[in-house]
Amino acid sequence: MASTFTKLLVHIVFSTKDRQPTIQAADESALYSYIGGICRGSNSPLLDIGGTADHVHLLVSLAKTLSVSDLLLNIKRDSSKWMGERGGRWLGWQDGYFAFSIGESGVESTRAYLARQKEHHATVDFKDEVRAFLRKHGIEWDEQYIWD
Repeated sequence: MASTFTKLLVHIVFSTKDRQPTIQAADESALYSYIGGICRGSNSPLLDIGGTADHVHLLVSLAKTLSVSDLLLNIKRDSSKWMGERGGRWLGWQDGYFAFSIGESGVESTRAYLARQKEHHATVDFKDEVRAFLRKHGIEWDEQYIWD
């Protein structure tokens, strides 16, 4: 085959440093747009985004030449610098992240999940949400090392 075709859909989750609520409502839309620009610049379109004051969820179509870790390096580095320049009490992003592949059939349910983040987190905290994702995707973890 002369051409390469991929569709690598990834649901990515990462939090603010120490899960502090430093994403202000007034900055949320601009932050999400900025992250979308970073993704576009990495040839990895941001299909959807949602979150709360202490974390974000991304649905990304990952470029065929890019690793998840390289994309997250760019997103976290550039958006953290941008948020810091805006002032406020920005502390940065956590060191790690959670990323899960999804199939095309999971796109709409993932979009709906991202759209409901604020309502969802009125009753479910971030750690419980992540644990549920890890169980769902069959990933083993040690509580001693999972949170930074």
